[in-house]
Amino acid sequence: MKNEINILFLGGAKRVSLAERFISSGQSLGYEIKIFSYELDRFVPISSLAEIIIGLKWNDKKIYEHLLKTIKEKKIDIILPFVDPATIIAAKLKTMSNNIFIPVSDLSTMEIFFDKYKSNKWFIHQNLNLPLPKDGEFPIIAKPIFGSASKGLIIIRNKKEFKAFKNNDNINNYLIQRFIEGDEFTVDCYISQNGEIISMIPRKRIEITGGEVTKAITVRDLKILNEVQRILATGIFSGPINIQFIKDKITGEIFIMEINPRFGGGVPLTIQSGADFTMFMLREYLGLEIQPIFDWKENLVMARSFRETFIDATDN
Repeated sequence: MKNEINILFLGGAKRVSLAERFISSGQSLGYEIKIFSYELDRFVPISSLAEIIIGLKWNDKKIYEHLLKTIKEKKIDIILPFVDPATIIAAKLKTMSNNIFIPVSDLSTMEIFFDKYKSNKWFIHQNLNLPLPKDGEFPIIAKPIFGSASKGLIIIRNKKEFKAFKNNDNINNYLIQRFIEGDEFTVDCYISQNGEIISMIPRKRIEITGGEVTKAITVRDLKILNEVQRILATGIFSGPINIQFIKDKITGEIFIMEINPRFGGGVPLTIQSGADFTMFMLREYLGLEIQPIFDWKENLVMARSFRETFIDATDN
């Protein structure tokens, strides 16, 4: 096998620290890691260490043709999605490219969790605790069916606001839930290609900016971990996934919020705590054994800062 591994990020624009960890993990295994990132333009932070592939929009009918051409030209070995629409793309590519390592769940699973209506039905079928709305009770929250990263969320506090919402928006484009005030948790999980649970590490979100965590702490919450075990026992997941919960600040009740079958934005904290997802993936790609991680550091805080990338716009 060659001593170079080429990884294609789908929408990895800001995932600089994760790319750095892939490079470091590769070096420890004796491999040079080259990162490519599929973007709409080259003015993205990851351009500081990745080759940018100027791509098509996720809903472009020609995207698969373009990606398959890119895979061949750049000799891509591994493909990873970083935004919700790219999870569907990656799952479809998995059926088209048998010689490429694409550690994601099957297309049927991706389609469930890309659509909040479908995922809500799945949660109900699995008897998971949901913040279902109650007639006449407020506040409630309206979530876009195909939204991500907290974009487009609308908090509705009374009947008057709800009436205005229905007049201004198509309610069928939203999932309505009871609004819960409390602590938010994300559990980063890694499931091997043979279905073994390798790790599941909860982190409490302390600060969130633009829908993405900027400060968080690892916590060993047994109730949340038990819920995660139930979810993963369904056997439909593969690769990295993140599961989001909220704990009511008054009652302590835990509610499932959503499942994202891809890397979570705060996964560097999970990696630093002892579950190195980048190493898991590279070892799986190389056919090497990976062991479940039970010993990880709790009460580890991640605080993020801004880091600039400068790109000469006059370059061709």
